[in-house]
Amino acid sequence: MNAGRLLVRATAAPALLIVAWLAVSLPLLMAGVFRPAPAVALFVPAAALVLWLGLRSRPRDTAGERRGSLNAPGGVDAVQRWPVWAVLAITLAFLVLQVVMCSEQIIVRRDPASYVQFATWLTKHGSLPIPLTERAFGGPDAVLRFASPAFYQHDGAVVPQFMAGWPLVLAPAGWIGGTHGILLAAPLLGACCVLSFAGLVARLVGPRWAPAGALLLALTLPMLYASRSTFSELPAIVLLLGGLSLMYDVRREEGRLADLKALLAGAALGLIVLVRIDGLRDVLPVLAFAGLFIARRRGIGYWTAGGLLLGVGAGVAEGFTMSLPYLEYLKASLVPLAAITAAVVIATALMVLLLRRDRTGTWLRRAGESVARGRVPGAAAVLTVLVMAGFAIRPLVQTVRRAPATSDDEMNVRFIETVQRIQHLPVDGTRQYSELSLYWVVWYIGVPALLFATLGAALLARRLLRGHSPEWLLPYAMIVWTTTQVLVRPGITPDHPWASRRLIGLVVPGLLLFTVFASAWAVKRVRRLGYGPKVVRTGAVAGVALMLVPIVLTSGGYLVTRTEQHEVAAVDGMCDALRPGASVVMVEQSTADRFLQVVRGMCGLPAARTAGGATTGDVRRVAGRVFAAGRHPVIMAAKREQVAPYGTPRRVLHLQTRQDGRTLDGPPGGTWGLAADVWIAEPPRP
Repeated sequence: MNAGRLLVRATAAPALLIVAWLAVSLPLLMAGVFRPAPAVALFVPAAALVLWLGLRSRPRDTAGERRGSLNAPGGVDAVQRWPVWAVLAITLAFLVLQVVMCSEQIIVRRDPASYVQFATWLTKHGSLPIPLTERAFGGPDAVLRFASPAFYQHDGAVVPQFMAGWPLVLAPAGWIGGTHGILLAAPLLGACCVLSFAGLVARLVGPRWAPAGALLLALTLPMLYASRSTFSELPAIVLLLGGLSLMYDVRREEGRLADLKALLAGAALGLIVLVRIDGLRDVLPVLAFAGLFIARRRGIGYWTAGGLLLGVGAGVAEGFTMSLPYLEYLKASLVPLAAITAAVVIATALMVLLLRRDRTGTWLRRAGESVARGRVPGAAAVLTVLVMAGFAIRPLVQTVRRAPATSDDEMNVRFIETVQRIQHLPVDGTRQYSELSLYWVVWYIGVPALLFATLGAALLARRLLRGHSPEWLLPYAMIVWTTTQVLVRPGITPDHPWASRRLIGLVVPGLLLFTVFASAWAVKRVRRLGYGPKVVRTGAVAGVALMLVPIVLTSGGYLVTRTEQHEVAAVDGMCDALRPGASVVMVEQSTADRFLQVVRGMCGLPAARTAGGATTGDVRRVAGRVFAAGRHPVIMAAKREQVAPYGTPRRVLHLQTRQDGRTLDGPPGGTWGLAADVWIAEPPRP
């Protein structure tokens, strides 16, 4: 296999494998039989078929394509080896670094640990929902609750908060390597993100720029941060970048193979919804893009739309059957998103109808040609710059606040106030800091990269309106659509590096893609001025190095800092200290929040918490009912004195580690201490 084909296939393969896995694992989960044997038996042929279809190539005649493109005559076969080996080396180095620095977030405090516990349950049980096991406590009791953060008590069972796509992807790692295997899946998916991004850069900008793109993304703090813990953005990024790469590859094919690749590309993009329900917002431009092909009577439009609807449909079906409490929790944001989706569907249908009418289509084509020859493309480029300038001055004219509407909002208010006190900021828990969203981007990619990204976006806006560079239409639309919405309303607790996860989904990769495009454009302009190849190459390397400097200045400390360590050993020790046949009752809030699902999932023991206002007498009564059920009650809390009334206190977990620091108005840096203690007592048999 030559270098070019290796690059094309290696960078599309991760997304195709995820598509194949989700296609077989979701039906098994919905049937309640998600176990290793049937999953692997179905996955192997499905993966073989998907890879065979997605990685095959029958290049059509591409005469006239731009020089240096993978679509140019001999483009794939003409790729030099050094960019390919450089991309693979960067990806491997990133993987090794992240494996060494991988965190162990398994005690439930934020999303990564919640996903670990979700995946752990699927690994061991292969079905949902999670039973309450009330019989282990002598039956239902008014003082017992079974819910905890990210795990709802709903319709007589416990339902995990999030969509099942990411836990399904994590489950095979759990089958192979247990908890450590689940944790190490994050660095592996992070490396796939870097590889997939390099593939998209190679396709859209040129293979020689792929190493620069991979290096820029790999060294950003959001990429480092997200791929050290089990964040759901990781599989979503792979599916998005891989789907865009497959859509690009469709242009190189003809006949039925082009249709099937379009189906796979649409499915990859649609399955983002199975991983993250808000991914529906990101993929709406794909529907309009497919509509354009349908209007032009191109078969790949139907196949792209079909794949997209299959993927989105899978996510929606899972959401309404297995994650309904989560969707209800997000109702305030999902209802507007559903309205926007309906509007896009209607607008796309109208567009297709209008373009298919000969008279209207002819008029619209003539109007488009007039726009391409006029001043609109230049005005669009100027508008792009003005929009970015608007985001830059936004903090001078706006301070974003939001009044709490739910108990979770109240918790966020208290958390923000705590961080403000630590940082000596004015205390106002309703502050959202959303007006600083563009400055968040600056912290992570630097001013030079942002300026080049703005230039690249402006150049592409002008090109597309002039009818040039059609391969950029879908990536440009998705990046601009999502980036604008995220910058206007990030919709996340604004402490960093936590909030950087909202940027890594598409904002940072998208802007870096524009940055690399603008860099390649600048190099071409320098070459046309008559400078020699050595000067041009030196300038290109210097330009990339200049953009790397601010990136490394922000991420350098984090690059070699380990956080969230020793949690696995601590939890394993706690589980070993709990006798078989125990029923665990947690009588203190923070312990219940952190460890209820940990005990239930990792220790394999029934666990419940007491309701607010429960008395010592209530707990002793529950303990008596546990004995009557033939089990052993264990009372659990964070402090010795909290369990002392029920028996001899014994500490079963003591953790001292470091966690990522929290900042609100500046780039993240440093770490905070993290401590956890768990004490138990075993009431005597009455």
